[in-house]
Amino acid sequence: MPQLLSVQIGQARRVHIDGRSILTAIHKQPVAGPAAIVPLGLVGDEQADLSVHGGLDKAVYAYPSEHYAFWRAARAQAGVSAIDDALPWGSVGENLTLQGLLETDVWVGDVLRFSHCTLRVTQPREPCYKFNAAMGYSGAAKAMAQRGCCGFYLALEQPGHLSAGEPFALLAGPRRLGIPEAFNAKMFKHLR
Repeated sequence: MPQLLSVQIGQARRVHIDGRSILTAIHKQPVAGPAAIVPLGLVGDEQADLSVHGGLDKAVYAYPSEHYAFWRAARAQAGVSAIDDALPWGSVGENLTLQGLLETDVWVGDVLRFSHCTLRVTQPREPCYKFNAAMGYSGAAKAMAQRGCCGFYLALEQPGHLSAGEPFALLAGPRRLGIPEAFNAKMFKHLR
């Protein structure tokens, strides 16, 4: 059964990227204890650019923990592993770090049923230049586009709370559009 390994939230803050001061909330930190979830996401979580993050259909971002080994290796190859060798959960900007559920297992409309809330899969995440900065090297967004390790956004179906360590069930939705197919369609411009 899949498991929720960690829950993270972040506050919008200014960081320097390519010589510019940019507002971002990509830096997520673990939540201790249950995290309340409402229609616009986890209580206490912020998004800096609401034109591309947040809202009812992008309330929560989930990411498979299985991809972290790839990012550690990619960062080491780029010569930036000394910045943060541990690469803790939340480093990809995700709210939920999952185990046992990859993008290839998920379709738009599927439901993740947790003990105290229910979330619906809406779409894959698209990487941007802020992701490059979070990973510490300029090729990270392109690597995500090429590899398809994007994670996916979730909308709230039933409010409640989430806790690290809890198992959850994947309930099949209409199964018309898989997350990999949706991601490849969005990333076609980056893969040329």
